[in-house]
Amino acid sequence: MPLDEVEFAQFYARHVETVYRVCYIRMKNQMDAEDITQETFLRAMQHPELLENEAHAKGWLIVTASNLCKNALRSWVRTRREDTPAWSETPDDSASLPDAGESKVLSAVMELPDQYKTVVYLFYYEGYSGAEIARTLQKKETTVRSMLHRARKLLYKSLGGEQNVGT
Repeated sequence: MPLDEVEFAQFYARHVETVYRVCYIRMKNQMDAEDITQETFLRAMQHPELLENEAHAKGWLIVTASNLCKNALRSWVRTRREDTPAWSETPDDSASLPDAGESKVLSAVMELPDQYKTVVYLFYYEGYSGAEIARTLQKKETTVRSMLHRARKLLYKSLGGEQNVGT
């Protein structure tokens, strides 16, 4: 079945911000995040069945974007160049800009180890439950809860908060 351009454009518009944020949190710079966002949607174009199931599509996009980020971070080219020092140069789209109160927290999230970034993003920014994250990332729910707990501890520590964090 050929891909309907209008339908895909609407699909893109619904999901591009989410995919970009996942990429930006992982890559820590605008250019790489844009490149991987583009690559994610190019791959989505090869799967027209995504247009039929919105819940599956969102999970597929997030996992694909996360995997592409992970691959990019491992690549030789990426390890041999310098990141832009300030991540504050975000795209012109004001919807994706953090406000002043959010920027310190977002910076702390971006400094988390890679294994925690996606889980934190899905839980706090997308509102997924632990069970939904577990299904999306194909992990046990207890693993997701542990990852969230460890990420919270790291965030509290880096933000100067309490060391003793409950679940």
